[in-house]
Amino acid sequence: MSRHSSKSSAAAPAPAVKGVQRQAVEFAYAEELARLRDQDRSPVPPGWLMSPIAVEKFIMGDDALGIERKFVAERAMVTRIIISLCTSRGCLLVGEPGTAKSWLSELLAAAISGDSTLTLQGGAVTHVGQLLYSWNEAVIQKEGPTLNALVPSPLLRGMQEGRLVRFEEIARCPQALQDALLSVLSDRVVVIPELAGESGVVFARDGFNVVATSNSVDEGVHAMSAALKRRLDFEEIRPIRNLSDELDVVTREVRKENRKAGVEVEVDAEVIEVLVTMFHELRNGQSLNGRSTDRLAGSALSTAEAVSVAHATSLSAWYYGEGTMTLEQLMNHVVGSALKDQPDDRRRLRHYFDTEVAVKQGRHWQRVYDLRHLIQ
Repeated sequence: MSRHSSKSSAAAPAPAVKGVQRQAVEFAYAEELARLRDQDRSPVPPGWLMSPIAVEKFIMGDDALGIERKFVAERAMVTRIIISLCTSRGCLLVGEPGTAKSWLSELLAAAISGDSTLTLQGGAVTHVGQLLYSWNEAVIQKEGPTLNALVPSPLLRGMQEGRLVRFEEIARCPQALQDALLSVLSDRVVVIPELAGESGVVFARDGFNVVATSNSVDEGVHAMSAALKRRLDFEEIRPIRNLSDELDVVTREVRKENRKAGVEVEVDAEVIEVLVTMFHELRNGQSLNGRSTDRLAGSALSTAEAVSVAHATSLSAWYYGEGTMTLEQLMNHVVGSALKDQPDDRRRLRHYFDTEVAVKQGRHWQRVYDLRHLIQ
């Protein structure tokens, strides 16, 4: 077999739709994906559109090829995840809310299969028809159980087409349905008893696998099946540790969100520094100088949430200000993000201001401290 003969021949996903609020990864980064495939000279696994090396470059970036870095993590971990998807085992991404688990799974699906839309939501899967297949009742009444009447789930489509399937919040799926995945992950087959002969047996094509996510903080009401755990490789996705990396991510993503919203606001470096530093310290329970701080119980204060707050601040500047981000606008949105349903968090946030913000150097930090009345 040649190094490229295994590339998937499955039909391409539907074309991008203009005016949507968010394009799928395979459309948003179509040029990068095409460039990587054209220049890919490494071995390609059966059913994949590009090699594991090219998939890693798509996720981690490659300056020489003009590929943007899209995910901040240890390269070794990303390599392990990619290799696990080459095997007959699925991969489970576990971590706190806002650590970009879903984003990573979307990047993987777009690069490997060219389609990130084959997705199941664990909390919405309540019966086997949502997990595997259901029937078109109108066709059933006319023709009986036939392939024409079959309505495949994203999981079954992934098997039929040889694509990567994303299973979001898999632990929120009832255990009985989790166990229904066992034959899919172990034997790579689904039996449809209503259909006779070969039509009733669906074998997974090359390229099929499952990348799942699970929230380690709020896992839901269902424990994860022990049998299912044995069929998945686990990888913990942690918050970004390096402050400069987080600053880069938030700045880049806010600029993207502003462009999509038609907002011509310059991203203020001091505003972003204040936001990311506060989130970083409150999330980790430790200041940048190594002193212990209070953690907020009701909010994750993740990088994704920091992007949302910074974008909201940009919108305030555009619609209510003069197009310039201010610390006053930022603090109004920080308070709304940080203080949710835990009454003691207001006290913790005030304590953080009095012990940490008060001693930080710079006029912008002094201005932030002067705004502490917003959390009274």
